[in-house]
Amino acid sequence: MTEQTEIMDPPLDQPVKANDMRAAAPYAQVRSNRTVSPQAEAGTCSSCGGDAGMNGDAGTTTYVYAIGRVEARFPNLAAEKEFAQATGRTETTGKTDQQAFHAVLSQRQNRYLVRQLCWVLTIQGMEAYLLQPRDPADTDLLVEAVRPAPAPNDIDVVIGLRGPISPPEMCNGLMVPIILFDQIYSFGRDVLIKAIPKPEKLTDKQFGPAAEELFDRIMQMTDNAGATDEHRVLNYLAMRYPAIYAKAAEQYGGDYSMTGVEVIPSSLSSTRKIYEAIFSYTHRNTDFVEKFFVRVDVTEEFPFLVTKMSPYYDR
Repeated sequence: MTEQTEIMDPPLDQPVKANDMRAAAPYAQVRSNRTVSPQAEAGTCSSCGGDAGMNGDAGTTTYVYAIGRVEARFPNLAAEKEFAQATGRTETTGKTDQQAFHAVLSQRQNRYLVRQLCWVLTIQGMEAYLLQPRDPADTDLLVEAVRPAPAPNDIDVVIGLRGPISPPEMCNGLMVPIILFDQIYSFGRDVLIKAIPKPEKLTDKQFGPAAEELFDRIMQMTDNAGATDEHRVLNYLAMRYPAIYAKAAEQYGGDYSMTGVEVIPSSLSSTRKIYEAIFSYTHRNTDFVEKFFVRVDVTEEFPFLVTKMSPYYDR
């Protein structure tokens, strides 16, 4: 089969500009008590907009490439009441609460409310990060993450720098790491799967379930909060490299099961942080194992592909 090697643009042609904002709906607040454990100790920083000292260690930076759901929260009663007043000035007849919430934030004169809310990224239903734009103009990305009609498979990808733990007064007592984000992509999982180039030899019935299963397995890996190099590699590949989905569908068609996904430092890397993502497939009848890998560079904030999908041989 012809390998699909084109990298998906960020990450879809037509992203859905929306998100599940249940926690900030003017008429009810929802709060989860679970949080994703921080992946590294966070210290304080004198300027959270800088690139150095983000984790308390001078000169060190932790980049984040996280996949989850963006939610808005009212940090205090005053912000909630102000939002309610703005809702009264907005035409919301016939709209659901979620649609009304979206309508209020979408109006230019109400953009000050975007800065008043606290924005939370949840991963697998657990509160993982608070979001702040590195550039104030990027608050529009938060508004674009509001879904007038949220769906269970909505996805938000957040790319940025990991900052210190938020103070309790920042978001009504919630204490999680802060992400100073540079980019947010918002779309639905179904849109992502449909945007992946399908190999010519495979039908939609073969390819669709294989791509969905691989994506779900990457998302469900233990404590994938997108802050370690290994998790950034996997999340980048899930969003931007369609060949991993094509290979999974091809292997399923040959009666193989996916039995492992591993990310290890590349022996070829010296001055840069290059990792190998290894995908293992075991034949269901013979137990023969085939492995394939790609190399990804995660030295800086935005990962990129170094080598395409190739057979992997244990050394």
